[in-house]
Amino acid sequence: MPEMSIDNNDGQGIIVNPKPTADNQDWDGDEADRADRLRFEEEQAMIREQSEARAAAKAAAEAAEKKAAS
Repeated sequence: MPEMSIDNNDGQGIIVNPKPTADNQDWDGDEADRADRLRFEEEQAMIREQSEARAAAKAAAEAAEKKAAS
């Protein structure tokens, strides 16, 4: 009887992220990939806005504190 081996490479539980090839440079993923990118871009924009607002508020508070001290 031939020796049997267990092969765990049956594709179960493996995440495959296809990458564009030279033949397919316009590959853009599926609808879910595009939605994820859009959501990520919106989150990044919101984080930037919040960061800028916080920096402006901090600068205003420091200016007010400096004005009150003089």
